[in-house]
Amino acid sequence: MLSAYFGRLPVVFWFMIVSTATAAWCAGATTFESFMAARILNGFFSTVSQSGGLMFIKDIFFFHEQARKINIWAPYAGPLLAAFMTETLRWPVPFWVFFAMNVLGLALVVCFLDETYYDRTIPAHDQPPRGSRIARLTGAAQWRSRDLRNTLGQASWRTASVLLKPTVAIACLFYALTFAWAVGINTTLAMFVTPLYGFGPKQVGFFYFTPVVAVILGEATGHWLHDALAKQYIRAHKGRFEPEARLRAVFFSLPLVIAGLVLVGQCFENAWHYMATSVCWGMYVFGMMVTTVALSSYCVDSYPEASGEVSAWLNFSRTIGGFIVSYFQVTWAEAQGTKLSFGIQAAVCAGAFVFILVLLKWGKAMRVRAGPLNFKTT
Repeated sequence: MLSAYFGRLPVVFWFMIVSTATAAWCAGATTFESFMAARILNGFFSTVSQSGGLMFIKDIFFFHEQARKINIWAPYAGPLLAAFMTETLRWPVPFWVFFAMNVLGLALVVCFLDETYYDRTIPAHDQPPRGSRIARLTGAAQWRSRDLRNTLGQASWRTASVLLKPTVAIACLFYALTFAWAVGINTTLAMFVTPLYGFGPKQVGFFYFTPVVAVILGEATGHWLHDALAKQYIRAHKGRFEPEARLRAVFFSLPLVIAGLVLVGQCFENAWHYMATSVCWGMYVFGMMVTTVALSSYCVDSYPEASGEVSAWLNFSRTIGGFIVSYFQVTWAEAQGTKLSFGIQAAVCAGAFVFILVLLKWGKAMRVRAGPLNFKTT
């Protein structure tokens, strides 16, 4: 909402400043209450680029390049690095490293990031002056031209109106039902592998190489897969393209997601070798990488003028699903066994595939019936 009103760059800049400050607060906290307050605020401000990332991709890159840029997605480096640090160092050290990474991110924003929003409906001679580098960074330049963008009310309504489009709502629901288990495993992994394999923090850290490798393989595969599917569809339909073509990648990724979850449950309950667990977990993460790009590309292609809102809702779906699962993942496994609990998770993913079939069959009709968004700006 703020980016639609103020512009892209100043929102990232000011949010990164607060993110950096709260990261230092996390590391320096002396009570649990202080630490928790810092973490909540940091979680709010540090996700600015993640939540609005599709805005920058849509602003900067051509249509045929966007899927490849969305494909760059690696959320597993933090647990890997932190696990090694907590083996021999005090707990604040990973948070000081996190603070240093925030400082680096803020420096990169200050030195290299620029305002990417450009209204192509305005003739070149009527475009507002760009202003100085400092003015663009702080938002002073964008503030002077705010009448050319959304009002605050319009910017706020944009976010709600996007979710009222049935195709976006269905895509977000499917994403929440499938990616939730990735976050659940990520946050509870140590509780499974520590008693089963006798792992300490260092071994848990090594185990987190699994999703990192899976992400790299997923990016390498997705780099050509999504483009290949789009090009094949365009050739078969004589130059015409429909966003639903992006969803065909899920036919490739979802079997890996389902098999990965089922086998992870088998590994935990039957005490299979940790290398088998690693491969099965990696299979699931690999499948979700490909699925993530397919859904993001589909929503952006469906409503390119709402790239920021689509990005925010997809990230919200992923996060809220994982947040909920983290509360009952371990107790569920203890009550019914990992074989059954992870099997049910796989069944949920399989059942959610109905949503993809609905979008493939009726997605275009739903988009036409729902009508355009009619935003003041893209």
